[in-house]
Amino acid sequence: MTDTPEDRAEEDRAPSPPEHAARVQRQDFSRSDETIRRQRTIIEAAAVTSRRAPGAAELARRQTMLRWAKWVLPGLALLLLSSIAVWPEIDRMMHASHTALTEATRLKLESGNLEGAIYRSVDTHGRPFMITAKTAHQIDQDRIDLVSPAADTLTQSGQWLYLQSENGVYMQHEQILDLTKEVTLYRDDGLMMRGPLADIDMHEGVVASDDWVHVEGPFGVLDAKGYFLAEHDGIAQFRGPGRMILNDDRSGSHDKAS
Repeated sequence: MTDTPEDRAEEDRAPSPPEHAARVQRQDFSRSDETIRRQRTIIEAAAVTSRRAPGAAELARRQTMLRWAKWVLPGLALLLLSSIAVWPEIDRMMHASHTALTEATRLKLESGNLEGAIYRSVDTHGRPFMITAKTAHQIDQDRIDLVSPAADTLTQSGQWLYLQSENGVYMQHEQILDLTKEVTLYRDDGLMMRGPLADIDMHEGVVASDDWVHVEGPFGVLDAKGYFLAEHDGIAQFRGPGRMILNDDRSGSHDKAS
């Protein structure tokens, strides 16, 4: 069958089905986006309207939190700055405690004997003194027997005084040190005293002996049968009979007996 010119013109005027279908689909997609936006707007409006305004109790709680924050935050900042400022002192105290603990661990307690004993205190004038010993044996609550004791103290004029011997006894409550066997006294001005025994009142700064003593120093040489030294008062007494040789370039050496 042959198409007539009229039929072909009619077919040209009619739209093709694929183009019409694509147009319909695009319109449907655009309408779907519009619907989704309207629904989202409705949901957000419902959520806003459903949110309740805070009550008086809630507002009071929030105001309290703000007031606390106003004081607590600056306080924490001040505490942090203070800790930074005092940290060197804290570090020094920790180092001192560590040193004391290390020194304590060096001490050995065996059969009632304390090795490397150290005793520290101050005298009546507030000057420190220290007593050390190779070995200390606690006899009772007051008496301590010492092996190779040594004592360090300062005189009124600030001179260093050092005493040592082979044996000794320390009375803690009275702060009295009794030295025996090869007692030697040194003073940093060049004075040296030697004798068999000496009694030292560490609290009062007094050294005394009732036995012979040999003294050498810048003044010369002195031998006596006993002595009494009050270091804080600057008093030195020697009991005779004795012998003293003075160093004097003008008149030479002198021998004196008393």
